[in-house]
Amino acid sequence: MSDTTKVITATELKTNLGKYLDYVTENNEVVITKNGKKAVRMTPYVTDIERYYMVKENALDYQYGGKKVSYEEFMEIYEKSDLRMEYINGEIVILSSPSPFHQEISGNLHIMLRNYLKGKKCKVFYSPFDIHFYKKDLKTPDVMQPDLLIICDLEEKINEKGRYMGTPTLCIEILSTSTRSKDMVDKLNTFMLSGVREFWIIDPKKRSVLLYGFKDFEVDEYVHYKLGDNLNSYYFEGLEIAIDDIFET
Repeated sequence: MSDTTKVITATELKTNLGKYLDYVTENNEVVITKNGKKAVRMTPYVTDIERYYMVKENALDYQYGGKKVSYEEFMEIYEKSDLRMEYINGEIVILSSPSPFHQEISGNLHIMLRNYLKGKKCKVFYSPFDIHFYKKDLKTPDVMQPDLLIICDLEEKINEKGRYMGTPTLCIEILSTSTRSKDMVDKLNTFMLSGVREFWIIDPKKRSVLLYGFKDFEVDEYVHYKLGDNLNSYYFEGLEIAIDDIFET
């Protein structure tokens, strides 16, 4: 039950019907009890088409989200699905659509990184772009879609199916409420143990950036940047970005 749910008696509803109708139309819900038992739930009205998509999305999340499968099973599911999904520690994670601010941040970073990389071998890419991360001493990879990444071994690591199977040099994740813990813990661990050299965690709420530099599969450098600071890349010489420019809208 959510924080926006009120539980009332049938008598309370009769006495204050208008009040509770207004409460529900503000995207809340009311549960009505009768003889001490929950009997009826009042929720905001949704159109038939909205209900269809809600049911469809919930069904897909139920079918796949959080399911423990093998890497081979994941790839079979992934190839047949239109969903954006990742495979982390043997578990399927369904990716939601990013917010407008998330996309603005991603766009700003892509432009800045693309300009920096002009004339260089390395290239910047943005999600959706599947990466198979093979952690040290493990045969089964995690499959993720970093929000942005810099790849320096593209030509050498394309397989016969045209899929990139190398390791990015830099990965960037833009935090959201639903992915915050995975981005800051699970992905940090995966990137470090798979040979990524640098990882940026962009926090839209705090307007800040955490930068990790990795060496020999361990954290070699950790820096916290905030508004007014200039970020200096751990691995890429001369890559300097004003934090204010990352969050410009």
